[in-house]
Amino acid sequence: MPIEFSKKLTAHDTPIPGVVLYDLPVHGDNRGWFKENWQRDKMVALGLPDFRPVQNNISFNEKAGTTRGIHAEPWDKFISVATGRIFGAWVDLREGPTFGAVFTAELDASQAIFIPRGVGNGFQTLEDSTAYTYLVNDHWSADAQGQYTFLNLADETVSIAWPVPLEEAELSDKDKNHPRLADVTPMPPKKTLVVGADGQLGKALRKLYDGDPSVEFAGRAEFDLSDEDAFTARNWKNYATIINAAAYTAVDAAETPEGRRAAWAVNVTAVARLARAAVDHDLVLVHVSSDYVFDGTREVHAEDEPFSPLGVYGQTKAAADAVVSVVPRHYIVRTSWVIGEGTNFVRTMASLAERGIEPSVVNDQIGRLSFTEDIAAGIRHLLQTGAEYGTYNLSNDGEPQSWADVAADVYELSGKSRDAVTGVSTEEYFKGKSPAPRPLNSALGLSKISASGFRPSDGQVALAAYFEASEVSRRG
Repeated sequence: MPIEFSKKLTAHDTPIPGVVLYDLPVHGDNRGWFKENWQRDKMVALGLPDFRPVQNNISFNEKAGTTRGIHAEPWDKFISVATGRIFGAWVDLREGPTFGAVFTAELDASQAIFIPRGVGNGFQTLEDSTAYTYLVNDHWSADAQGQYTFLNLADETVSIAWPVPLEEAELSDKDKNHPRLADVTPMPPKKTLVVGADGQLGKALRKLYDGDPSVEFAGRAEFDLSDEDAFTARNWKNYATIINAAAYTAVDAAETPEGRRAAWAVNVTAVARLARAAVDHDLVLVHVSSDYVFDGTREVHAEDEPFSPLGVYGQTKAAADAVVSVVPRHYIVRTSWVIGEGTNFVRTMASLAERGIEPSVVNDQIGRLSFTEDIAAGIRHLLQTGAEYGTYNLSNDGEPQSWADVAADVYELSGKSRDAVTGVSTEEYFKGKSPAPRPLNSALGLSKISASGFRPSDGQVALAAYFEASEVSRRG
């Protein structure tokens, strides 16, 4: 069968999610033919994942009817015929609702197909002296074979109509003895690793992803961010995403010599190591940023505002943002005034209210609370929807308030008078002390995260729900 020349580079979706069949332009004359088998820029522009192949393999089959598979490997593949023709069969062997879905097609040198990790592929040659080539985005190793998932070529459930009956085909003994679909253990997805999982945001992520075996949580005991060996010892090939919920947040202590070193170690050095792992292994890196990267002189801070940190903590967070921004697949989630499980401003004010204390609270710092439940939900939304990579502001919505306003809300929720809270300026509050400088306006613009399809809840509504759910008024 002659090759069809001069096709337009075209992508065709298949019944298996992520499996895409491509027509390739093949140019021929009396001397033979030439094709661009793999052209990154053109194919990525057409929608092919930028899967970063690292190894090229070629399989030669002397006789028609040679049959191989069905094997699902723990990496992505881009497969094309070099010479001859093949019948290809692909079966989704990944965990999920499309497990067992089948696609078959005949391929010649003018076609190629992209096969994601966990989709089983089998081939049967239709001509003598057929060879096919495939690019893979991980290096083959003997250890990797233990992660393969196999399906019997003759499985009755998927019922593949092989052109050459299997009893007449050339098969290996191993391929003859692979399990039927009912006995196949589906290939699990790559995991998400949450570091800093014992902090306020980490606890909210634990609650949100409770029962999801694909999400792994690591506190300091499981992943010490100060230990370089923790990064090199982990097998990053098993992961698809890192969520960095760890941070040094002692704003005032960061101005001391010891605090400065600790802040840079956790907020920058460790983040740079996470970024290196993400770049080297093509991972998505989610990093949580802060309103402290700005000086607070603008009424509303947009994602693209230039950095202008006032103190050491803000400087380390800005440096980390700059590091993470060079990771090809990243989400920087910028928050303000974080409230979650553990010691925080709301709990402190509730405790004061219960004890009948009438506090003086800063009234010239303006912003919005960011409840960890909403931050966690926003992170999951970005990952689940495959939102455009980049920076997203994420706080609760509503009219910006001062810390004194928030304190008055807490007093009111505690059944106390709002008048028990006295507003004072930042300068007056810290008189005689040497605090870290703070941005006076921390309100973050939320149009970008809203445009992605995620609408943060109103801050006062979220405060009332947090107050009731955590019984903060009774526990302090």
